Amino acid sequence: MATPNLADLKLLVVDDMATMRKVIAQQLRLMGGNQITEASDGNIAIEILEKTLATKQPIQFIVSDWNMPTVSGLDLLIYCRKHAFYKAIPFLLVTAEAEMTQVSEAIAAGVDNYVVKPFAPNSFAEKLTAVYNKRFPKK
Repeated sequence: MATPNLADLKLLVVDDMATMRKVIAQQLRLMGGNQITEASDGNIAIEILEKTLATKQPIQFIVSDWNMPTVSGLDLLIYCRKHAFYKAIPFLLVTAEAEMTQVSEAIAAGVDNYVVKPFAPNSFAEKLTAVYNKRFPKK
């Protein structure tokens, strides 16, 4: 599997827990990401998506927690998949839920992959790399 080139991507990390956002952002930095925006819930994430698109600097990859107040990660995913511009955005869902009904729901909604918390850094890297290679195939 090709190593993702995250340096060129605008990444969005969405989680209602600040510590989890920091853990994910740090993992992304270790993988080469340096354009990382954080959001504390799905509503803020949607505002960021709209604002960055309007300024012609759209978000290009989303890593989102599932369980958040107001707008969940699944709701954010559904928003993205219905949006003309964001329907094909790479989306990695981070969840404490490993129940097959929820996993099936996320797959039906168009998630690219998911990782179950707590995760080991190599597990996160494998899942993110799989999404990257699916959405950004080498030419």
